[in-house]
Amino acid sequence: MADSNKNQGRRKPKETTLIPDIGKIQPQARELEEAILGALMLEKDAYSLVSDILKPESFYDNIHQTIYRAIVDLAVRQAPIDMLTVVEQLKKDGELEAVGGPVYIAQLTEKVASAAHIEFHARIIAQKYLARELISFSSHVTNKAFDETSDVDDLMQEAESKLFEISQRNVKKDVTQINPVIKEALHLLEIAASRDDGLSGLETGFTPLDKITSGWQNSDLVIIAARPAMGKTAFVLSMAKNMAVSYKHPVALFSLEMSNVQLVNRLIVNTCEIPGEKIKNGQLLPYEWEQLDFKIKELYDAPLYIDDTPSLSVFELRTKARRLVREHGVKIIIIDYLQLMNASGMQYGSREQEVSMISRSLKGLAKELNIPIIALSQLNRGVEGRTGAEGKRPQLSDLRESGAIEQDADMVCFIHRPEYYKILEDDKGNSLIGLAEIIIAKHRNGATGDVLLRFKSEFARFQNIDDDYNFGAGQQFSSKINNDPISSAPEAHPMQGGGNDFVPF
Repeated sequence: MADSNKNQGRRKPKETTLIPDIGKIQPQARELEEAILGALMLEKDAYSLVSDILKPESFYDNIHQTIYRAIVDLAVRQAPIDMLTVVEQLKKDGELEAVGGPVYIAQLTEKVASAAHIEFHARIIAQKYLARELISFSSHVTNKAFDETSDVDDLMQEAESKLFEISQRNVKKDVTQINPVIKEALHLLEIAASRDDGLSGLETGFTPLDKITSGWQNSDLVIIAARPAMGKTAFVLSMAKNMAVSYKHPVALFSLEMSNVQLVNRLIVNTCEIPGEKIKNGQLLPYEWEQLDFKIKELYDAPLYIDDTPSLSVFELRTKARRLVREHGVKIIIIDYLQLMNASGMQYGSREQEVSMISRSLKGLAKELNIPIIALSQLNRGVEGRTGAEGKRPQLSDLRESGAIEQDADMVCFIHRPEYYKILEDDKGNSLIGLAEIIIAKHRNGATGDVLLRFKSEFARFQNIDDDYNFGAGQQFSSKINNDPISSAPEAHPMQGGGNDFVPF
């Protein structure tokens, strides 16, 4: 009795939760596999109906995988597909006896009368295959999660990568007859015609750039490239501020290089026109505090979303981008910058192959979300090795680490500031101080050309040549730019362009 009371006072040991074995037959449809193979050998055009739905691994039975592989080999060579040719192909491959010989091939053709429903049957087989892949995937993740030597962050990246790969196998887009596409194109044309500015895409706030591009277009991948210190981040921040503040377009900015506080400080410098070093050290004059309080109100409640995750993977980006578009109606995504991204969870033979994968993924994401994606990119040192004013202008061959960037992009723009290379005048003697060229080197759906903007280094800001200037203490100075923007004198005011106090990123 005493022992019984003692046991009642003891706390029961915590039970260990175990994941039970699945113990079930994996999803399969053997009868449908047999019907499909039989139909492929009976009907002349049956293979064309299932070729983009099925692959050998889609079949559960190894014998059926081997037979379908032989059928694929015949189709690739444009050879007839029937019972006799399949038998000969299997014999050539040394697989005929392994699949049951000619007798089993003949039995397959006897089990189906026609190929009337072969496409529907094929989709069922494909679904069963995806279900098996998900079971295998979840089992692998479960085992790795129990392994205490596994890094959880790496496992999550691997899991997301594999899940994305599986989901992509099920993404099939049917062909579309041209009539509804024409209607959509005409609808977009009417929308563009109804706008006073004549633009069909998202305004950047840079008038000459918008005239060439008609605004950033949905589903486009735009690469903005430059050497370090040309002002890539300053350019996209100026653009993001224009779009979010002036036009109220929701903008998402993924910064892999700078923290969110650093980016916001750059935006404060850009908007409030207070030199960057003063924002860092806090040594503001009384009128600058007033200016800060007055102008920073523009940034409050702006639909600008910042993510400063370092070494962002394309799979993380895809997940976050979908959420931003769904929950916040984001109209454009900006990435600073492409070479700092990674494609973890997959193995690559070289960094060039990984960058190619990243650029392809960005283009695919732009199409999927139907929004423009702007990705900054570094240039290689080829620019530095060339001499002369023309030699310092970037070229498409200068794109760093991968030619796939040029191929995947719908538009490639370069930022070029001649002043950085001590080129202070053009060949006509016009001043180039404080000026920046946006060189549109590739434009898949439009014209190429050069756009001239004003760069104010002390404020890390790009702006139109003829925009009004607003310098401290509430004073306003109107632009005196004439019809020849290069011939004007931007250095006339000590705060205007050309300064080296603030080094852009």
